[in-house]
Amino acid sequence: MSAEKNTPLLEFKHVTVRRGGRTALNDVSLQINLGENVALMGPNASGKSTVLKLITRECYPVDHPQRVFRIGGESRWNIFELRHLLGIVSTDWQEKFDRELTGLETVLSGFFSSVGIWPADRVTPEMERKAKDILAFLGVPHLERRWMTEMSSGEARRILIGRALVHDPKVLVLDEPSNSLDVKAVREFQETLRRIAQSGKNILMATHHLHDVIPEMQRVVLLQEGKILRDGPKSAVFEAATLSTLFQTPLALDAEEGYYSWRSVPGR
Repeated sequence: MSAEKNTPLLEFKHVTVRRGGRTALNDVSLQINLGENVALMGPNASGKSTVLKLITRECYPVDHPQRVFRIGGESRWNIFELRHLLGIVSTDWQEKFDRELTGLETVLSGFFSSVGIWPADRVTPEMERKAKDILAFLGVPHLERRWMTEMSSGEARRILIGRALVHDPKVLVLDEPSNSLDVKAVREFQETLRRIAQSGKNILMATHHLHDVIPEMQRVVLLQEGKILRDGPKSAVFEAATLSTLFQTPLALDAEEGYYSWRSVPGR
Protein backbone atom coordinates (compact mmCIF):
# COMPACT_ATOMS: atom_id res chain seq x y z
CA MET A 1 0.00 0.00 0.00
CA SER A 2 1.32 3.42 -0.93
CA ALA A 3 -0.32 6.80 -0.57
CA GLU A 4 0.09 9.33 -3.35
CA LYS A 5 0.44 12.99 -2.48
CA ASN A 6 -3.17 13.83 -3.42
CA THR A 7 -4.63 10.77 -1.68
CA PRO A 8 -6.37 11.54 1.64
CA LEU A 9 -4.49 10.23 4.64
CA LEU A 10 -7.79 9.49 6.41
CA GLU A 11 -11.24 9.39 4.92
CA PHE A 12 -14.22 8.74 7.21
CA LYS A 13 -17.85 8.92 6.14
CA HIS A 14 -20.74 7.99 8.42
CA VAL A 15 -18.40 6.32 10.91
CA THR A 16 -19.93 5.20 14.21
CA VAL A 17 -18.01 3.43 16.97
CA ARG A 18 -19.43 1.92 20.14
CA ARG A 19 -17.18 1.24 23.12
CA GLY A 20 -18.17 -0.15 26.50
CA GLY A 21 -21.88 0.16 25.83
CA ARG A 22 -21.74 3.81 24.71
CA THR A 23 -21.39 5.58 21.38
CA ALA A 24 -17.83 6.95 21.18
CA LEU A 25 -18.19 8.32 17.64
CA ASN A 26 -21.59 9.16 16.21
CA ASP A 27 -21.92 9.25 12.40
CA VAL A 28 -18.65 11.15 11.92
CA SER A 29 -17.40 12.24 8.51
CA LEU A 30 -13.83 13.55 8.39
CA GLN A 31 -11.08 13.86 5.81
CA ILE A 32 -7.44 14.57 6.62
CA ASN A 33 -4.99 14.98 3.77
CA LEU A 34 -1.30 14.25 3.52
CA GLY A 35 0.56 17.50 4.06
CA GLU A 36 -1.66 18.62 6.94
CA ASN A 37 -0.71 18.94 10.60
CA VAL A 38 -3.95 18.38 12.50
CA ALA A 39 -4.98 18.44 16.17
CA LEU A 40 -8.05 16.52 17.32
CA MET A 41 -9.14 18.28 20.49
CA GLY A 42 -11.82 17.73 23.08
CA PRO A 43 -12.46 16.80 26.70
CA ASN A 44 -12.23 13.25 27.99
CA ALA A 45 -14.65 10.87 26.25
CA SER A 46 -15.19 13.28 23.36
CA GLY A 47 -14.09 10.73 20.75
CA LYS A 48 -10.70 12.13 19.76
CA SER A 49 -8.66 9.12 20.93
CA THR A 50 -11.22 6.78 19.36
CA VAL A 51 -10.32 8.24 15.96
CA LEU A 52 -6.71 7.19 16.55
CA LYS A 53 -7.77 3.77 17.84
CA LEU A 54 -9.56 3.23 14.53
CA ILE A 55 -6.23 3.76 12.81
CA THR A 56 -4.44 1.29 15.09
CA ARG A 57 -7.34 -1.19 14.79
CA GLU A 58 -8.03 -1.17 18.50
CA CYS A 59 -11.58 -0.17 17.54
CA TYR A 60 -13.77 -1.03 14.57
CA PRO A 61 -16.62 1.02 13.10
CA VAL A 62 -20.18 -0.20 13.11
CA ASP A 63 -21.28 -1.59 9.76
CA HIS A 64 -23.31 0.91 7.74
CA PRO A 65 -24.30 0.83 4.03
CA GLN A 66 -22.86 4.33 3.46
CA ARG A 67 -19.83 3.94 5.69
CA VAL A 68 -16.41 4.77 4.26
CA PHE A 69 -13.25 4.13 6.27
CA ARG A 70 -9.99 4.45 4.36
CA ILE A 71 -6.37 5.03 5.29
CA GLY A 72 -4.12 6.17 2.48
CA GLY A 73 -6.93 5.57 0.01
CA GLU A 74 -7.32 1.92 0.98
CA SER A 75 -9.90 0.10 3.10
CA ARG A 76 -7.52 -2.88 3.46
CA TRP A 77 -3.78 -2.73 3.91
CA ASN A 78 -0.68 -4.67 4.75
CA ILE A 79 0.29 -3.66 8.29
CA PHE A 80 4.02 -3.78 7.41
CA GLU A 81 3.50 -1.40 4.49
CA LEU A 82 1.40 0.88 6.69
CA ARG A 83 4.44 1.53 8.90
CA HIS A 84 5.93 3.65 6.10
CA LEU A 85 2.85 5.87 6.15
CA LEU A 86 2.11 6.13 9.87
CA GLY A 87 4.34 6.17 12.95
CA ILE A 88 2.22 5.79 16.08
CA VAL A 89 3.07 6.82 19.64
CA SER A 90 0.61 6.01 22.41
CA THR A 91 0.95 6.87 26.07
CA ASP A 92 -0.09 3.26 26.76
CA TRP A 93 3.21 2.15 25.25
CA GLN A 94 5.21 3.92 27.91
CA GLU A 95 4.06 1.30 30.42
CA LYS A 96 5.04 -1.52 28.04
CA PHE A 97 8.55 -0.12 27.77
CA ASP A 98 8.98 0.56 31.49
CA ARG A 99 11.60 -2.17 31.80
CA GLU A 100 15.35 -2.69 31.50
CA LEU A 101 15.77 -1.62 27.91
CA THR A 102 18.21 1.03 26.80
CA GLY A 103 17.14 3.98 24.71
CA LEU A 104 18.94 2.52 21.70
CA GLU A 105 17.33 -0.90 22.13
CA THR A 106 13.92 0.71 22.36
CA VAL A 107 14.39 2.66 19.14
CA LEU A 108 15.79 -0.42 17.37
CA SER A 109 12.78 -2.47 18.45
CA GLY A 110 10.69 -0.35 16.10
CA PHE A 111 12.24 -2.22 13.17
CA PHE A 112 10.73 -5.45 14.53
CA SER A 113 7.46 -4.11 16.01
CA SER A 114 8.51 -5.66 19.30
CA VAL A 115 9.09 -4.59 22.88
CA GLY A 116 12.86 -4.78 23.02
CA ILE A 117 15.26 -6.86 20.94
CA TRP A 118 14.71 -10.62 20.90
CA PRO A 119 17.32 -13.34 20.14
CA ALA A 120 15.83 -13.98 16.70
CA ASP A 121 15.99 -10.28 15.73
CA ARG A 122 18.92 -9.41 13.52
CA VAL A 123 20.06 -5.83 14.03
CA THR A 124 22.09 -4.71 11.01
CA PRO A 125 24.76 -1.98 11.07
CA GLU A 126 22.41 0.13 8.91
CA MET A 127 19.64 -0.19 11.50
CA GLU A 128 21.97 0.81 14.30
CA ARG A 129 23.26 3.82 12.36
CA LYS A 130 19.73 4.96 11.61
CA ALA A 131 18.63 4.54 15.23
CA LYS A 132 21.59 6.63 16.43
CA ASP A 133 20.87 9.29 13.79
CA ILE A 134 17.28 9.50 15.05
CA LEU A 135 18.43 9.89 18.65
CA ALA A 136 20.71 12.72 17.54
CA PHE A 137 17.90 14.35 15.52
CA LEU A 138 15.62 14.24 18.57
CA GLY A 139 18.34 15.77 20.75
CA VAL A 140 18.71 12.73 23.03
CA PRO A 141 21.90 10.90 21.97
CA HIS A 142 22.89 10.84 25.66
CA LEU A 143 20.00 8.43 26.31
CA GLU A 144 21.42 5.74 24.04
CA ARG A 145 22.63 3.54 26.90
CA ARG A 146 20.32 4.71 29.66
CA TRP A 147 17.63 2.30 30.90
CA MET A 148 14.06 3.26 30.13
CA THR A 149 13.30 2.72 33.83
CA GLU A 150 15.78 5.50 34.68
CA MET A 151 14.36 8.07 32.26
CA SER A 152 11.94 10.86 33.03
CA SER A 153 8.52 10.76 31.34
CA GLY A 154 9.63 13.36 28.83
CA GLU A 155 12.81 11.48 27.95
CA ALA A 156 10.95 8.19 27.55
CA ARG A 157 8.34 9.89 25.36
CA ARG A 158 11.01 11.16 22.97
CA ILE A 159 12.60 7.70 22.80
CA LEU A 160 9.21 6.23 21.82
CA ILE A 161 8.90 8.88 19.12
CA GLY A 162 12.30 7.72 17.87
CA ARG A 163 10.97 4.16 17.77
CA ALA A 164 8.06 5.35 15.63
CA LEU A 165 10.40 7.14 13.19
CA VAL A 166 12.61 4.21 12.23
CA HIS A 167 10.54 3.39 9.12
CA ASP A 168 10.58 7.04 8.03
CA PRO A 169 6.77 7.42 8.12
CA LYS A 170 5.09 10.33 6.40
CA VAL A 171 2.86 11.02 9.42
CA LEU A 172 3.52 10.86 13.16
CA VAL A 173 0.37 9.99 15.14
CA LEU A 174 0.29 11.04 18.81
CA ASP A 175 -2.29 10.34 21.50
CA GLU A 176 -2.27 12.79 24.45
CA PRO A 177 1.48 13.34 24.02
CA SER A 178 2.15 15.68 26.96
CA ASN A 179 0.25 13.78 29.65
CA SER A 180 2.33 13.43 32.85
CA LEU A 181 5.00 15.90 31.65
CA ASP A 182 6.11 18.80 33.84
CA VAL A 183 6.54 22.36 32.55
CA LYS A 184 10.17 21.94 31.44
CA ALA A 185 9.43 18.60 29.77
CA VAL A 186 6.45 20.09 27.93
CA ARG A 187 8.66 22.84 26.52
CA GLU A 188 11.29 20.32 25.39
CA PHE A 189 8.58 18.17 23.87
CA GLN A 190 7.16 21.12 21.95
CA GLU A 191 10.60 21.79 20.50
CA THR A 192 10.89 18.13 19.47
CA LEU A 193 7.53 18.22 17.69
CA ARG A 194 8.46 21.44 15.90
CA ARG A 195 11.70 19.87 14.71
CA ILE A 196 9.76 16.90 13.33
CA ALA A 197 7.16 19.08 11.60
CA GLN A 198 9.84 21.32 10.10
CA SER A 199 11.64 18.24 8.74
CA GLY A 200 8.68 17.62 6.42
CA LYS A 201 6.74 15.02 8.37
CA ASN A 202 3.12 15.60 9.26
CA ILE A 203 1.65 15.33 12.74
CA LEU A 204 -1.80 14.06 13.67
CA MET A 205 -2.50 14.48 17.36
CA ALA A 206 -5.31 13.82 19.83
CA THR A 207 -5.10 16.09 22.86
CA HIS A 208 -7.05 18.13 25.39
CA HIS A 209 -4.08 20.45 26.10
CA LEU A 210 -3.87 23.71 24.20
CA HIS A 211 -0.10 23.85 24.65
CA ASP A 212 0.30 20.67 22.55
CA VAL A 213 -0.82 22.54 19.43
CA ILE A 214 2.49 23.82 18.11
CA PRO A 215 2.63 26.73 15.62
CA GLU A 216 3.08 24.32 12.69
CA MET A 217 -0.35 22.78 13.38
CA GLN A 218 -2.81 24.97 11.49
CA ARG A 219 -5.96 22.81 11.46
CA VAL A 220 -7.98 21.87 14.54
CA VAL A 221 -10.93 19.48 14.79
CA LEU A 222 -13.01 19.90 17.94
CA LEU A 223 -14.95 16.84 19.10
CA GLN A 224 -17.76 16.81 21.64
CA GLU A 225 -19.71 13.72 22.71
CA GLY A 226 -18.67 11.76 19.63
CA LYS A 227 -19.49 14.46 17.09
CA ILE A 228 -17.47 17.17 15.34
CA LEU A 229 -18.23 20.55 16.90
CA ARG A 230 -15.87 22.65 14.74
CA ASP A 231 -13.30 21.91 12.05
CA GLY A 232 -11.11 24.54 10.48
CA PRO A 233 -8.04 26.78 10.70
CA LYS A 234 -6.63 27.14 14.19
CA SER A 235 -7.10 30.90 14.16
CA ALA A 236 -10.84 30.47 13.53
CA VAL A 237 -11.47 27.46 15.78
CA PHE A 238 -9.58 28.73 18.83
CA GLU A 239 -12.16 31.17 20.09
CA ALA A 240 -12.96 31.69 23.76
CA ALA A 241 -16.69 31.14 23.28
CA THR A 242 -16.21 27.92 21.30
CA LEU A 243 -13.70 26.39 23.70
CA SER A 244 -15.79 27.45 26.70
CA THR A 245 -18.71 25.52 25.18
CA LEU A 246 -16.51 22.53 24.40
CA PHE A 247 -14.99 22.25 27.87
CA GLN A 248 -18.10 23.53 29.69
CA THR A 249 -16.23 26.18 31.65
CA PRO A 250 -15.69 29.92 30.98
CA LEU A 251 -12.29 30.46 29.38
CA ALA A 252 -10.20 33.35 28.11
CA LEU A 253 -7.55 32.81 25.42
CA ASP A 254 -4.14 34.31 24.85
CA ALA A 255 -1.89 33.88 21.80
CA GLU A 256 1.84 34.47 21.57
CA GLU A 257 4.39 33.40 18.95
CA GLY A 258 2.04 30.84 17.41
CA TYR A 259 1.06 29.22 20.72
CA TYR A 260 -2.30 29.52 22.44
CA SER A 261 -2.98 29.36 26.15
CA TRP A 262 -6.14 29.57 28.21
CA ARG A 263 -7.21 30.57 31.67
CA SER A 264 -10.39 30.16 33.61
CA VAL A 265 -12.56 33.23 33.97
CA PRO A 266 -14.01 33.34 37.50
CA GLY A 267 -17.47 34.56 38.29
CA ARG A 268 -19.11 33.74 34.95
